[in-house]
Amino acid sequence: MTITVFIPGVLRACCAGARELTLSAATVRAALEQLERSHPPLYRSVCDETGAVRRHVNLFVNIDNIRDGAGLDTALASGDIITIMPAVSGG
Repeated sequence: MTITVFIPGVLRACCAGARELTLSAATVRAALEQLERSHPPLYRSVCDETGAVRRHVNLFVNIDNIRDGAGLDTALASGDIITIMPAVSGG
């Protein structure tokens, strides 16, 4: 199944400037494992050394935050969109 990962501007340098990536994965975990192999800097920006999503990063599948559901085991269907949303701060 083909899914799309939207990359925020702040992380595009980690994947050669791509705005989105197309992957084939059955779960969010499988999608992240593909990112680890194909775009290690992007993966390290999203996940910590234990493989958990960093505290300041949210991942959405379509409109649902994975933290509100099955987490990394969230199932994906063809056409789903994963959006990476890093926290924004400043003052």
